[in-house]
Amino acid sequence: MEQRITLVTLGVSDLARAKGFYEALGWRGQEVEETVFFQAGGLGLLLWSREKLAEDCGLEPGQAVGFGGIVLAHNVRSDAEVDTLLAAVEAAGGTITKPAAVNAIGFYSSAFVDPDGHAWEVAHNPGFPLAEDGSVTLPDFGTL
Repeated sequence: MEQRITLVTLGVSDLARAKGFYEALGWRGQEVEETVFFQAGGLGLLLWSREKLAEDCGLEPGQAVGFGGIVLAHNVRSDAEVDTLLAAVEAAGGTITKPAAVNAIGFYSSAFVDPDGHAWEVAHNPGFPLAEDGSVTLPDFGTL
C-alpha cells in the first residue's frame, strides 16, 4: 500500500445541512447522486449518508456516539486565522469544543465539531509551514 490518502468520506445524517455547513466556511463542492465532493488540496473530502457509508463498508449502521477516534486537522498561516475560522464555525452551526489557546506543545490551536459530530483541529503551527497551495510537508523529526 502506498503511503497516501486520496479520499476522506464523512457520514452525515442530513446531507443538505452538512453541505450548507461546509459551504458557510467557504468550501465549494459538487453534489452528485446524493454525495457532495469537495476538492481539498491533493485529496477529496466527501459527504455521504451515514447509513449508506456504513453499508458500503460492510458495517452495521448506528448513531454517532461520542468521540470516534479520528480528528481532521486544518492548519492555517496565523493565530488570527484560527480565531476567524472559529467565528465562522460557530456562525455556521458548529460547536467549539476547545477554545483557541497556545497548547502544551507551544502552538496556537483549537477544536470544533461539525453538526454531525466530526471533530476538527484548527491550528497555526509554525513548525508545519504551509506551501502556497496550502499543502504541508512534515519536518524531519530526527533533526529537531
